[in-house]
Amino acid sequence: MSETSKHVTYEDAGVDTAEGARAVDAIKQMVAETNRPEVIGGIGGFGGLFSAAAMKDMEDPILISGTDGVGTKLVLAQLLDRHETVGQDLVAMCVNDILASGAEPLFFLDYVAIGHIEAEQMAKIVKGVADGCKLAGCALVGGEMAEHPGVMRPDDYDMAGFAVGVVDRPKMINPENVKAGDVIIGLPSTGVHSNGYSLVRKVIGVDGIIPGTPEAEAKRVELEQVLEELGGISLADALLAPTRIYVKPVLELLRGGAPVHALAHITGGGITENLNRALPKDVDALVERNGSEMGWSVPPVITYVSEHAELAPNEACKTFNMGVGLCIICSADDEAGIVAALENMGEHPFRVGTCVEGTGEVKYTDEQ
Repeated sequence: MSETSKHVTYEDAGVDTAEGARAVDAIKQMVAETNRPEVIGGIGGFGGLFSAAAMKDMEDPILISGTDGVGTKLVLAQLLDRHETVGQDLVAMCVNDILASGAEPLFFLDYVAIGHIEAEQMAKIVKGVADGCKLAGCALVGGEMAEHPGVMRPDDYDMAGFAVGVVDRPKMINPENVKAGDVIIGLPSTGVHSNGYSLVRKVIGVDGIIPGTPEAEAKRVELEQVLEELGGISLADALLAPTRIYVKPVLELLRGGAPVHALAHITGGGITENLNRALPKDVDALVERNGSEMGWSVPPVITYVSEHAELAPNEACKTFNMGVGLCIICSADDEAGIVAALENMGEHPFRVGTCVEGTGEVKYTDEQ
């Protein structure tokens, strides 16, 4: 080391531990509000503690885990300086996946990597995570805020999440129960959710724009303009609408004894590459699509992006959820009862299609 070297602190290197501590203080109450009775202690320890005592009454408790991120939707959040809802996206992507096995989400952990921690911004991000956990009924038992100076821009961040749930093996949802003649019921999405944003960003022209620049401000103003084709809201509002969490209505349905054969969370890959994950090898899903029209209401923002990208119907259906956030497969005899139960919860279910003999693929009625 040179004799002219001087004392360098961690803060001099770009890591503000004091601001990190302020960020933790700012989120403690939010985290506490997500607690379930099984949570032991609070945040601040080396690990999140969660009692498994409730599982002892299950015949064969199966733990189910899921991990995911928000993807490039975060680029829009940063460009628009809107950070309040991306945390719900993060929770939704994890808990909706483990819900597909019939599992109840128990607890959640998040990881945020950021160029420079600002307590106020971090509080907004984590509030979204806490809000999502409350919607899913799971506890936020811990997480990590990692400052990455020199690796990320000060205003850049990325997120990942991890959820653990449980289901009693005799009650676990198994796609092998799906038979030809079954029907597919959909629950509506709130828009694009958290998939397809690499295409979205290209269509709306934000690729390569750095937040905080004059170009970014001009684009922000443009995206905040109300558009009639979106039903009187802005692209900013439509594209940052948080991913819907389906846990509570679906668990209520299952706990009520509804004979559900399979569930499918429609995420990356759209209807085409997710509905097939809920099928056995000898059954196809036949989705009711007539030409370019679906048999239900497609959110205007998905139509807007699909048309501006000039996507053919098949391409759109393997890119976006097309208004279907979750699919429930049941026998035709049970359809009316399940639909009625969902409607009594305030849901708006609709018929997506039927199951036919096949090879485990998703097909569309206008391809017949």
